[in-house]
Amino acid sequence: MTDLSTLWEVGVPLAGAGGLGYAKARAPRVFWSLVGLPVTQVRFAMSYRSTMDVCGLTVQPSRLRAFMVRTVARRGDVQPVPPKIRRVRGSSTGMRVTLRLPAGLEPADVVAASERLRHAWGVHSVNVVETKPGFVELRMTGYDVLRRVRMPRRVPSRPMTVPVALREDGTAYVRDYLKVPHALTLGANQSGKSMYQRNLIAALARLDVALVGIDCKRGVEQRGYAPRLSALATTPEEASDVLNALVGEMEDRFDLLSEHGATDVWALPEKVRPVPVVVLVDEVAELFLVAGKKDEERRDRMVMQMIRLGQMARAAGIYLEVCGQRFGSELGKGATTLRAQLTGRVVHRVNDKQTADMGLGDIAPDAVVAVTTIPPDRPGVAVAGDSSGGWSRIRTPELSAAKAAEVCAEFAHLTPDLPGLAPYRPVVPTEAEPAEPVSLIKPIPATD
Repeated sequence: MTDLSTLWEVGVPLAGAGGLGYAKARAPRVFWSLVGLPVTQVRFAMSYRSTMDVCGLTVQPSRLRAFMVRTVARRGDVQPVPPKIRRVRGSSTGMRVTLRLPAGLEPADVVAASERLRHAWGVHSVNVVETKPGFVELRMTGYDVLRRVRMPRRVPSRPMTVPVALREDGTAYVRDYLKVPHALTLGANQSGKSMYQRNLIAALARLDVALVGIDCKRGVEQRGYAPRLSALATTPEEASDVLNALVGEMEDRFDLLSEHGATDVWALPEKVRPVPVVVLVDEVAELFLVAGKKDEERRDRMVMQMIRLGQMARAAGIYLEVCGQRFGSELGKGATTLRAQLTGRVVHRVNDKQTADMGLGDIAPDAVVAVTTIPPDRPGVAVAGDSSGGWSRIRTPELSAAKAAEVCAEFAHLTPDLPGLAPYRPVVPTEAEPAEPVSLIKPIPATD
């Protein structure tokens, strides 16, 4: 009986510790919810004031406050004032704290101290987001959510908005074409750039939009999406014709806007509103390369058409998604001008710092360092930014090319017919009936 009691007293705690250790490694959400979140909440509550003071996030109280402390509370010492806690919320990935900043502090001060706050409270990361003037939200993550990507169940549902990846704060990274109409995606080979494109195409295939593919690698990347594409170009010559057709479509839509006195397609009545068009350009460098002088005229015309689309197509409901390994002035005339129109940036692991500067140096210089630290054993991890100067680390969930092609085939009925692009719509072969099996064994002639 004594042995059983000893076994019970020792075995149960050991089993519990082993179970928690297994959950921490294999089920971090469970471990965080059971252990990490309560511990962090207690640590945060007990050390909040001292942590803010040490990190330089306190200000001297006003004269009125100091007077009230000395006269009413009868205290000789007046402590500095930290940001006031307005709300604390826990989640399956971390904890969110809303703070009211006192006079004298700005969100940049909290951003500068985010790394110190992370170590003080023992969390994986602390991201600071300004919610409204005078208020910031500390988005803490208890573990590395980018290690195993699990998209949140609730994502924003707005027109022309699709979830593509997971941010490091546990929220969904969405591609909002109404806010950021054109985007550039960069990355080296095996960096996860194609995975990002697959997730984007699979999400767009479910919407009522027209997809136009330009893949000058003979369509090896985009031919599988043919059932959902309204047009597909697989050579530079075809790409030039498709771009000319897109510019013609844009001009026709401008005529429609002029007739109705609207500034963009979203201001038109729903009955006459044309379907949005998303142009997916894979390996944009192929459009700039020329083999001889006879190709220069075609190259210059394509670049000019893409620049026109980047400058004016947003109002017409035409959006650009440009993808490549490098994209700078070395590509040729017009490259820098086109890049300036692509305000959304997603940069995966790159081979040199210059490529990171091309993607993010002009909109978020501090994000360039984050790109250069992406490890090669984490494909799909990238840094996303836009013209507002904000940026965040993201990672796309794993999606095979076959699965993306299945999604495109499933929603092929949503592919709209655009008369101007009809000549370039890819032909989807139908499944042929299986042929009769042919025997390769010759019959042996009968003998008497």
